[in-house]
Amino acid sequence: MEIRNIAIIAHVDHGKTTLTDALMRQTGMVTDASVSMDSNALEQERGITIYAKNASLFYKDTKINIVDTPGHADFGSEVERVLRSIDSVVLVVDAQEGPMPQTRFVLKKSLELGLKPIVVLNKIDKPAARPEEVKEMVYELFLDLGANDEQLDFKTVYAIARQGIAKMTLEEESENLFPLLDTILSEVAPAKSAVESPLRAQPFNLGYDNFVGRLAVARMYEGTLKVGDQVIMRNKEGKNETARVVKLFTFRGLSRVEATEVEAGDIVMIAGLLTIEIGDTISTTGDVELLPAIDIDEPTISLNFVVNDSPFAGREGKFVTNKQLRERLQKELEINVGLRIDFADDHYKVYGRGELHVAILLENMRREGYEVQVSQPQVIIKDVDGVKSEPFEEVTVECPLEVSGTVIEKMGKRKGIMMEMKEGSGGFTRLIFEVPTRGLLGYRGEFMVDTRGEGTLYTRVLGFRPFVGEIKKREAGSMVSMATGKALAFSLNNLQERGVLYISPSTEVYEGMVVGNVTKGTDMAVNPIKGKAMSNMRSSGADEAIKLVPPLEISIERGLEIILEDEYLEITPHNVRLRKQFLTETERTKAGRKK
Repeated sequence: MEIRNIAIIAHVDHGKTTLTDALMRQTGMVTDASVSMDSNALEQERGITIYAKNASLFYKDTKINIVDTPGHADFGSEVERVLRSIDSVVLVVDAQEGPMPQTRFVLKKSLELGLKPIVVLNKIDKPAARPEEVKEMVYELFLDLGANDEQLDFKTVYAIARQGIAKMTLEEESENLFPLLDTILSEVAPAKSAVESPLRAQPFNLGYDNFVGRLAVARMYEGTLKVGDQVIMRNKEGKNETARVVKLFTFRGLSRVEATEVEAGDIVMIAGLLTIEIGDTISTTGDVELLPAIDIDEPTISLNFVVNDSPFAGREGKFVTNKQLRERLQKELEINVGLRIDFADDHYKVYGRGELHVAILLENMRREGYEVQVSQPQVIIKDVDGVKSEPFEEVTVECPLEVSGTVIEKMGKRKGIMMEMKEGSGGFTRLIFEVPTRGLLGYRGEFMVDTRGEGTLYTRVLGFRPFVGEIKKREAGSMVSMATGKALAFSLNNLQERGVLYISPSTEVYEGMVVGNVTKGTDMAVNPIKGKAMSNMRSSGADEAIKLVPPLEISIERGLEIILEDEYLEITPHNVRLRKQFLTETERTKAGRKK
């Protein structure tokens, strides 16, 4: 049986997962309409793909292995590895929005690897869809990214993934996605089945199973592999370790099927290789040539993970000790490739690809019952050829024309340089900036307010560039509770005139907890539990109704944005709180003097 290996790539929310789900249903791989590639609870809630996943389908006696990739820049390391293991990509582009920053990022990676994409213009049923115009834009993007003549001669398929139809021209009628599958069979070369050669395989993703431990998702390049075989794992750093294959799996639909033997050309899952790393070459003899290493983008931000030691610690979590936190982070390293962790101190320094990357890890941990505190995210600054350098990002903003001035001004203050300004459709304008990551930290919330929730902001990492000096941001001070107890509406009514509150009445607070912010840049100690003084005299304001503004609720992402340098974000299974690192006023004053 012939095998074709493809990946589906696109900008976030252009319809990769919907398309893959429809392909699975139409080829009979899944019968339940509710089964989706986005199987993780967080993915379903947020509607984004976070982890690259494998599936396969059978069509006209051919096995097609499909890898669904994330569309978000923070998970770029997932995309990069996947592209190394496949033979072609299906690039999905929204027929109204056109190519977006992440489209550019994933396409650039695939063109550099010499892959020839198939372009799918999705959502052609949108009222404002402009498929022909978008096709031209995609062609221009290919030219911009230096595609060769063969790559420029790409096939275009028009689709409505939600309805499960694809067609080769806009005019023709279609009832299914078979035109896309036929295009894949004609355009993608069958995977080389060099079964006679010595074994060479390379893992591009890792999984974890509570029974067999670490799992390697690998592409079989040459040879065959059986259960019980002894293999050697090698890499360019000189690693040379042996292990025995305990179990083998291949993919059928969205599930994995146990196999006794696998052959070249397929994408498989191997259990038993406990020290395997992404990019290692798996072989049976030590003299075969190493496969090219897989490079992974480096982290851009770092923050400290500390055991929760607040007055409310241990109330909700199951795992609250330093040892449990350490074990959980070590387990995360097994599968989360974009992450680095320094275990040297009693707190753990975690290096990630962006705020969302870290927020997803924290969200998963709190759902598993962990309690943890994290410090303010800092960008990683390093020496490049003797020059102090910091990470930069390309930011694409789409916002209504009338607020674009505010966005440009705010970006300028954060050392952003405008590279391009284009008028979009429907009174929207598209702005492209290059900004240091430091300037972007904490900007998303402000951006939402400035654009009245109508703007969209996408980023992609450009790499390290010379340090740009001090960046002035809007400094808001914190409203810090000076008492422990339950917050009362009477007290909050007076406090809401001073700034924005994060809590509602009857929320439990402790001394040193941040209950809101103050527009003036200095911190303010407040008493949110003060009740109304009772007396037997009648006063003029006695019957005034208390009107409270709804509080600004703190989520993990919002907390990471608004946290100040001397604060911790306390994350427990049911609550996310901001607090000062030093809880009492005296301790804070002492710490300030030392500084």
